[in-house]
Amino acid sequence: MTGKKLLQYGIVVLTMLSSFTLSAADSASAKLNTFVKNVVTYKANFQQTVLDPQGNVMEKAQGEFVLERPGKFRWDYQEPFPQHIVADGQRIWFYDVDLEQVTVKSQHEALTDTPATLLSGNSLPTDKYIVTDVPSEDGMLWVELVPKNVDSSFQTIALAFDQYGLRTMIMKDSFDQRTRLVFSQAQENPVLAKDTFVFTPAPGVDVVGDTGL
Repeated sequence: MTGKKLLQYGIVVLTMLSSFTLSAADSASAKLNTFVKNVVTYKANFQQTVLDPQGNVMEKAQGEFVLERPGKFRWDYQEPFPQHIVADGQRIWFYDVDLEQVTVKSQHEALTDTPATLLSGNSLPTDKYIVTDVPSEDGMLWVELVPKNVDSSFQTIALAFDQYGLRTMIMKDSFDQRTRLVFSQAQENPVLAKDTFVFTPAPGVDVVGDTGL
């Protein structure tokens, strides 16, 4: 996966992660709204699968995600290759360990046209998405989000919740590729270390971008 694509997916995941308990009266859209209003910190493991338009597996990866609202997150890929995305509130750092290269961008500019604005501000999902609860026979609650911005890089984002919380996210991009994320061991509002979102490039690593934003 290219650094640009990985960064894009990492940002998107910032927008959706949560943990909820199901009841008969619950809906996935209501749970998403609750997360936007109430969740401050979040931590979960993930497994990622990228599928081509025919449903063939293109890539697999796994790692850990950590979030602190507003606007801070870590997206740490552990397998098959170590890669890290860290948003500190002002900048987004993308670190490709094998290439020994760090790319840094303004967080405001990077998030302008992505679903990350859903959680980085105070808006509800309906401000930027057409939100629809969809029927399902798999025992989970599903909601589909269609960006109102016709220039968005993603056509749809679907989320599924089970009795333990958010279980699956499926993002369909403009090339009809789908990225499926399955979450586990989620913690809602955990206490995080103060330096969780501090990124310091290692000595000798090539840094591309503006570090003095």
